[in-house]
Amino acid sequence: MASAAEQMAANMSWGAFGKATELRQRIVFTIGLLIVYRLGTYIPVPGIDGGELRAFMEQAAAGIGGILNMFTGGAISRMGIFALGIMPYISASIIVQLLGAMWGPLMQLKKEGEQGRKKLNQYTRYGTVFLATFQAYGLAVSLESGGLVTDPGWFFRAACVITLVGGTMFLMWLGEQITQRGIGNGISLIIFVGIIAEVPAALAQFFSQGRSGAISPAVILGVLLMVVITIAFVVFMERALRKITIQYPRRQVGMKVYDGGQSHLPIKVNPAGVIPAIFASSLLLLPTTLAAFSGSQTGPVMSTILAYFGPGQPLYLLFFAVMIVFFTYFYTENVAFKTDDVADNLKNQNGFIPGIRPGKRTQDYLDYVVRRVLVIGAGYLTLVCLLPEVMRSQLAIPFYFGGTSVLIVVSVTMDTIQQVQSHLLAHQYEGLIEKSQLRGKKRGKKGTARR
Repeated sequence: MASAAEQMAANMSWGAFGKATELRQRIVFTIGLLIVYRLGTYIPVPGIDGGELRAFMEQAAAGIGGILNMFTGGAISRMGIFALGIMPYISASIIVQLLGAMWGPLMQLKKEGEQGRKKLNQYTRYGTVFLATFQAYGLAVSLESGGLVTDPGWFFRAACVITLVGGTMFLMWLGEQITQRGIGNGISLIIFVGIIAEVPAALAQFFSQGRSGAISPAVILGVLLMVVITIAFVVFMERALRKITIQYPRRQVGMKVYDGGQSHLPIKVNPAGVIPAIFASSLLLLPTTLAAFSGSQTGPVMSTILAYFGPGQPLYLLFFAVMIVFFTYFYTENVAFKTDDVADNLKNQNGFIPGIRPGKRTQDYLDYVVRRVLVIGAGYLTLVCLLPEVMRSQLAIPFYFGGTSVLIVVSVTMDTIQQVQSHLLAHQYEGLIEKSQLRGKKRGKKGTARR
């Protein structure tokens, strides 16, 4: 039988949505900030030669430039103020989280609760400024060497660095505001909107290749079928759970005795969500972003990197797979599902897993289960991200039909819808409580009148 929460969720309608004023305000706030982000992708960095840039991006769209364009929402193809995107912030988050799992002072900060989390966020912002400055300066030099600048020199470099670093910091602030005052995860939504906004143009280009005969109709149908199957598979795996039975003993509170009961601790097959794919993509883009714009002036080291770590290359796919598996385990154990916290919460609530002693034994059992569940989760993420990439490189289809983009779009959509449903459910509960309080007041008044 369905639970009361599931029954209430099934009864949600547009009428309930219309009454949820706070939820509407959050959605409007989120949409407004995402519109600001999209407008910023069209504001160019000063000093860029637009004609040369367009010609260059047409040639680079099939290589690393296509991936950069996908993760920046098209900003890098127009060299907008958000050309670096949110990737420096994601890279800084990776570094801080890795250090937090290995370095003593940061490990201590993680144990200090809210104050420690604020301090770690501050370090992440400092790291974002450093990485964005480094990448912006390298990008400015690469643009000059590639002949994409109207007036090269230190003035252009300074203007480019200030503009791009300011754009990245503004994007980081937008993401934090969406997470706190809007709906959904702000950073993921920024990447999501950037991908969705460029999909119509990618579809039009894809179908035009079919009309010109460059791609056969069978390939077009096969690619569309692959996208549909990938979406269905992602939805199935993101909703897959491993339920662990939790037993609560009989307890007495005052003069009342409460019977014990059973519940389930749900463990998702992929607790880390889309984060491992984003982290792995960010690390792949870090060394190649600068080399992509240097044109014929690319040095031997960068030429080797582009040759071996280009999209579809064996080393690219191997590194991508290893990073996805690593970040799936790392992010789950350190952020998404911390077994020590779960074991402590169960112990404090007098709950236990049948046959397992509370405390350390429970934590060890949860570690055992989670690590084996993650074998399936990491394999699923690797398959979804790599298989379409191999097919895309062989068939020369747009990056927007690759596994990473489909995974991000589907996962972020499901997460946002789940948060909307949670807000609607909370609103319904508040309405029921208010009604019960009003009925209690009315009955109290009637009783007073009879006396």
